[in-house]
Amino acid sequence: MRIVVNHLTRMRAGYICVAGVDVETGKHVRPVLAEGALPIDLLLRYGGPFDMARMVDLGAVRSSPEKPHVEDRVIVPSRLRSTGPLPAAEFWSVLQGLCGQTLRAIFGDDLVRVGGQSWAVPAGKGGVSLGCLRPKRGPSLRYLAAGRSGRPEVRIALDDAGMTLNAPVTDIRLYGDDHLTPRPDLVDSVARRLRRGEGVILGLGLTRPFASKPEADPLCWLQVTNIHLEGDPAWQLG
Repeated sequence: MRIVVNHLTRMRAGYICVAGVDVETGKHVRPVLAEGALPIDLLLRYGGPFDMARMVDLGAVRSSPEKPHVEDRVIVPSRLRSTGPLPAAEFWSVLQGLCGQTLRAIFGDDLVRVGGQSWAVPAGKGGVSLGCLRPKRGPSLRYLAAGRSGRPEVRIALDDAGMTLNAPVTDIRLYGDDHLTPRPDLVDSVARRLRRGEGVILGLGLTRPFASKPEADPLCWLQVTNIHLEGDPAWQLG
């Protein structure tokens, strides 16, 4: 199976999440390990195959769907092969072909509002966990020195067909070498381009299920995985 990487996100220290588009089916695929998360040494910068807009041969995979994460495919790292980058114009065309019309169209009726501006899908429900959206109105990107967790955070706000979203951004390219600390300079640069009205496609994903508080049910929370700017859609981590 060959994919073009279009989701590349940070997780906890030392780990990443990757997803891409199956070149045969045009559907999203998320490479996962049989046990544990993908380590950062699978990034191209550390000698691995994964970076934004890279074509990667996953080798033989095993489907491991569990709603809403139906895109999961179990891989063997030793079989991974990077076969080169996709040109920017071709990558942008791929992204355009993936875009849903609205958040609701992408994630379905199982997507529910939680609180004021957060959205989630209950564990065990939903038909997809990955998508792309080209907002009809420009989103607003912000760096917060002390976010909801008390740590620095990157968040994005948008209004999509009356659904107001304020979500974390996990795009690994907006973080420092520790892949944990946001870089205010990069966030501000992207925010300025959004304010100028540059075309943008947002990568979207649902987290693994967790409860926001002990008495709450586990939910898969909607987050923005990547910000793809039309002027430089194949921007890589390097």
